Amino acid sequence: MKAVQFNRFGGPEVLEVVELARPAAMPGEVLVKVAAAGINFFEVLMRADRYAVKPGLPAFPGVEVAGTVEAVGDGVDRRLLRQRVAVPLFASARPFGGYAQYVTIAAGLAVPLPEMLSFEDATALMVQGLTALHLPRQSPPAGRTLLVPAAAGGVGSLLVQLAKGQGARRVIALAGGKAKRDFALSLGADAAIDSSEADWPARVRDACDGVEIVYDTVGGALTNGFLDVLAPGGELVFAALGRFQLSALDIETMIGRNQALRGFALLPLLSPDILRSGLAQLFELAASARLKVAIGGRFPLHEAGEAHRLLEERRAIGKIVLLP
Repeated sequence: MKAVQFNRFGGPEVLEVVELARPAAMPGEVLVKVAAAGINFFEVLMRADRYAVKPGLPAFPGVEVAGTVEAVGDGVDRRLLRQRVAVPLFASARPFGGYAQYVTIAAGLAVPLPEMLSFEDATALMVQGLTALHLPRQSPPAGRTLLVPAAAGGVGSLLVQLAKGQGARRVIALAGGKAKRDFALSLGADAAIDSSEADWPARVRDACDGVEIVYDTVGGALTNGFLDVLAPGGELVFAALGRFQLSALDIETMIGRNQALRGFALLPLLSPDILRSGLAQLFELAASARLKVAIGGRFPLHEAGEAHRLLEERRAIGKIVLLP
């Protein structure tokens, strides 16, 4: 089978397609023929050796796929054969290798897909969908004013919709460029501010009477700007592992303003039952058109580097997928 790997760290050009033996379903597992594989920004960082966790080489990226069960191992119900399923590799014993034509996973982690949900949309609702689902559960938005950075991206676009559905008083979207701002507004954001403009913090302050929650999925230098717009007593929810740049002085200033800094890590929240129920909820919302999923680019495996480049340059609206 074909799979994507990188043997060295660097730019998108280090991604290459290689031939590997097709995996076999071991006892308790299913073999899934991949129809779509999702790309996440942390994989871009990992490929460039800029992530908090350094993978061993050669590395085989990809933590979420959707496809059809092609074979089952011993002890697995054969009625799973030919079922359409989501494969959350990130929650499995072998959490990588999704940029490929076939993957295996424990049968209990394969989540059935509604008939009305595409394979592509399913990939957008795994890592990014679960992040958007659990951020508001950790820091409820009801009756509060929120700032959603990267609001046209995979997490942000879903988070805008879920937060509005849970009663957020006002959702301020932060996105670069008119097309992305218009898209965020179409999802229900109350205002959309251009993050590429140097004065965006002033524009955020003009758009509301104080941001009470910032869901920071971006990190880096932008976090200081988020503190500039966070109201006294507000909450910064940090969900950008490996991109934390606040200093001790920044945190001391937050304490003086009665502000809270809350960490967010998805995987510790996901028991098998919570994982399956969360995905089932997201899949049903999307299949019934109550949650809009945007696919911002589709690429074959041999163009994985171009897919990474599109995401790295922040030119995409929505989810980027590979189609093996």
